Amino acid sequence: MKRNDLITPEGTRDLLFDECLARREAEQKLNTLFTGLGYSEVVTPGIEFYDLFSTSTRHFRQENMYKLVDSKGRIIVMRPDSTIPIARLAASRLKDAKFPLRLFYNQSVYENNALLKGRSDEVVQAGIELLGGENRKKADFEVLSTALEALTGFDKDNFRLEIGHIGYFKELMEKLDADDSTKEEIRSLIYSKNYPVLNDLLDEVGNNCVSNALRQLPRLFGGVDVLDKAAAIYTNDKIKQILENLREVYTRLSALGYEGKISLDLGIVSHIDYYTGIVFKGYLSNIGEAVLKGGRYDNLVGEFGRECNAVGFGVNVDSAAKHMMLQGTNSSGKKAEVIVFGEKDYEVEAVAYAHDLVKQGFKVENSLFDTYDETAAYAKENGITKIVAINDEIKEITL
Repeated sequence: MKRNDLITPEGTRDLLFDECLARREAEQKLNTLFTGLGYSEVVTPGIEFYDLFSTSTRHFRQENMYKLVDSKGRIIVMRPDSTIPIARLAASRLKDAKFPLRLFYNQSVYENNALLKGRSDEVVQAGIELLGGENRKKADFEVLSTALEALTGFDKDNFRLEIGHIGYFKELMEKLDADDSTKEEIRSLIYSKNYPVLNDLLDEVGNNCVSNALRQLPRLFGGVDVLDKAAAIYTNDKIKQILENLREVYTRLSALGYEGKISLDLGIVSHIDYYTGIVFKGYLSNIGEAVLKGGRYDNLVGEFGRECNAVGFGVNVDSAAKHMMLQGTNSSGKKAEVIVFGEKDYEVEAVAYAHDLVKQGFKVENSLFDTYDETAAYAKENGITKIVAINDEIKEITL
């Protein structure tokens, strides 16, 4: 029988030393940013009822969720998303709280990515949710600028933010003459960027201005000229308003000093259907996939009984930490400066002295060797420059 006690499950891994420090540093950068802007931390359960993620707009594929059964035989899942539980929280535990609500989180999400090699099934995410507030434009700019600040905190030069609007895709789907299952397949193909199969499917739907616009989505990426290209392919009053909204967002954010770091992408489509407006993705140069994802979701909280506007984003903390390590911009672990050696019968006093040095801000090790010579050899091997020997008196020896 094959034993699995020396390996971790597929999609997971152990973190060691500097990897842990890099994750903590990434978390701290985001924590400082979010709390500085008035966001308060919330934590939702790591397991939730399956029902929470199984409606049409909150749909996660059953095979992609880790499932369990509780003591009453009900199906529960390991949390695949943080925004949905926070929407539930806002309509239940926080139902009497006044809007706007500025909430942030730092917690793991779990999704089975067995068919996507190299993807992690357990990911630490940190993000914000801005709930309520009648002025959608102000809220969008607050969250978008915060996303840019988050990316800048990881690498001020090597990042980019791609911005789209899910309304453009939804309006095209509304005008497309196809049944719901075909439309869902189109969504899935665009999300997975499977454009050859998408084109074949659209050929079956028919050749018209709407299907042609959907074919062009992968090409509607770049600077502000993308908006003119989109309008030339297909437009109506609703799409015209969406494109003008994106033009303003692009222009005003670029004017804040982010010119060249922002692009437009009308092909941003999510595998979940709760987004209603602006959508965006953030990238760092060393990471091949988006490290930041977000958007506007005005109807989600209302599904739980409390209507409100909402916008937010989440950061893949592990990917951000990996980028900082590859760039060499994270803080590495500080080695011990002092080792304390207790002579025979002075072991407890040595540990107490080590604790005193720690309180003074030193990085200290307590010697576990029997002799001073062994302790000195260990110190030289590990770059420790001072030994404190404890017996009837305290002696400091600089190596």
